[in-house]
Amino acid sequence: MNTPVVLSAKGVDLFYGETPAVRNAEISLSRGEIVAITGQSGSGKSSLLYCLAGVLPVARGEICFEGRPLGALDDEELSAIRRERFGFVFQYGELLPELTVEENAALPLRLVGQRKSEALAAAGEVLDRLGLADLRQRRPSQVSGGQCQRVAVARSLVHRPAVVFADEPTGSLDSNNATAVLEEFLCLARSQGAAVVLVTHDVQVASRADHRYTMCDGVLTAEVREVS
Repeated sequence: MNTPVVLSAKGVDLFYGETPAVRNAEISLSRGEIVAITGQSGSGKSSLLYCLAGVLPVARGEICFEGRPLGALDDEELSAIRRERFGFVFQYGELLPELTVEENAALPLRLVGQRKSEALAAAGEVLDRLGLADLRQRRPSQVSGGQCQRVAVARSLVHRPAVVFADEPTGSLDSNNATAVLEEFLCLARSQGAAVVLVTHDVQVASRADHRYTMCDGVLTAEVREVS
């Protein structure tokens, strides 16, 4: 049985001034699918990610989320989708220093109006799965880099989004922490049925994806895996 496509892009172009950043990109993701985009710095991979997330408006082409063209939505509708249906993980976590670990993890639920007690309880469950049960009341400055990134993973998945956008999610970590965080992130995302767009320069990280793409000078190319 085919899984419905949750996010797709067709013929997408993006320019910075007159400089092309993304050229005629096409990609699609189904529920629970993990797609990795690799490429050198400046290749356009992060720009494409932010187009897919509706953060950057495209010059040409169409991006659809659950069959709805993002370009046809107004700012309020786009913001609601990013807030309620999308999750984000960034290279350096981007946690709020004034909040505790559990408050950071609960933030997406608070932003959609869930009561604080319920949001913290839900965040606690995800933090437990990531081995952070004893760190809930600490501030980001009081935990390690690997632990901060696990909190960022919890925050990206606590509201059970349809799609998670991960931009170099392990790029700031040493190899041991990177492997552990990636394993926990992808395992949790798969268990929730979230699709993941994973941007990375690390081919080992990309190898964990269901499908891989490479990007060079704004051109996206699907990799064909050899069948052994």
